[in-house]
Amino acid sequence: MAEKIKATVLTGDDMSRIITRLAHEILEKNRGSDNLVLVGLRTRGAYLATRISGKIEQIEGKSIPTGFLDATLYRDDFRTRLKQPAVEVTNIPFAIDEKNIVLVDDVLYTGRTVRASLDALMDFGRPARIYLAVLVDRGHRELPIKADFVGKNIPTSIGEEIRVKMAEIDDGDAVELVETPAANE
Repeated sequence: MAEKIKATVLTGDDMSRIITRLAHEILEKNRGSDNLVLVGLRTRGAYLATRISGKIEQIEGKSIPTGFLDATLYRDDFRTRLKQPAVEVTNIPFAIDEKNIVLVDDVLYTGRTVRASLDALMDFGRPARIYLAVLVDRGHRELPIKADFVGKNIPTSIGEEIRVKMAEIDDGDAVELVETPAANE
């Protein structure tokens, strides 16, 4: 049985407003853009980080170093979840030592991707601080991880998923609540 879209919970305009708010919240917490870098988690977190970075540049008048991280091989469950993990390029072309890093992801769920990303970041150096920014927090944490910046909290049931669509790789911007086939069995 095919998955069913239950609702579009965020439109492209909603996402744009959230990205603007997240940029302002990040600047407020960091007291400006000094010593600030963004690292987006592949795939959609990387696009979000790029958009947030662009918004910060509009606000502050200077660019923020932005990198991309794939933590697939650092996950504690990649051998059991994926037969052949799809690994993407990590590109962090700047030093992270003593920097304030904002780790950016699209959806916060169990916390395992964030934990793996923290491990991966430590291979690049020792940051002063790491913040977590997510577009959507859907709950169901398995690890004690909490985002510092949340675009929207969308509680879900176990048989539901959050699908983030981004124009860079999808047919436009939207966040959808999807009922998974396993929920109907």
